[in-house]
Amino acid sequence: EIKVEIKTEAVTPAARPLSKMGRAEAIIRRNVIWSLGAGILPVPLLDMVVASGVQLKMLKELSELYEVQFSESIGKKLLASLLSSVGGVALGATFGVSICKLVPVLGAALGAASSPLFVGACTHATGKVFLMHFESGGTLLDFDPRAMREHFKEELEQAKGNVAQIRKDERATAANGTR
Repeated sequence: EIKVEIKTEAVTPAARPLSKMGRAEAIIRRNVIWSLGAGILPVPLLDMVVASGVQLKMLKELSELYEVQFSESIGKKLLASLLSSVGGVALGATFGVSICKLVPVLGAALGAASSPLFVGACTHATGKVFLMHFESGGTLLDFDPRAMREHFKEELEQAKGNVAQIRKDERATAANGTR
């Protein structure tokens, strides 16, 4: 008589490896948090420069995850083209809020409230658009910013609420002293 004993270990959700999409979502969230930090920088226009750098870093991380060849120069061009799709009014408002930080007290308060949410939302929308593109087998070389503009605008509108929640969650985490 042969006895077979099978031992099984419970695998908790935290112990399971994240799917590729789950890891991509984590990359996007982490970079949104960095963008929120960039948005509160008190130096006008520095917030926009740092946020652009965060978005480029996020694009590089997503490219590595999806094993897509990354080029910094192509990435910069694609990001600039995609962000231009939000229109001159939105970009002008962002520029204005950033410059507004020069005005003592009121300008700094307005900039600290508005700028992080917009740059965070742009980062979130950018990440989602590239996630969708890479998930469908796309590369940086075949990414068409013009074809993605409407999708980017939709993601940007959705991202405003998502980023506000991320910001709230991060503040609560910081207040509790946990990470």
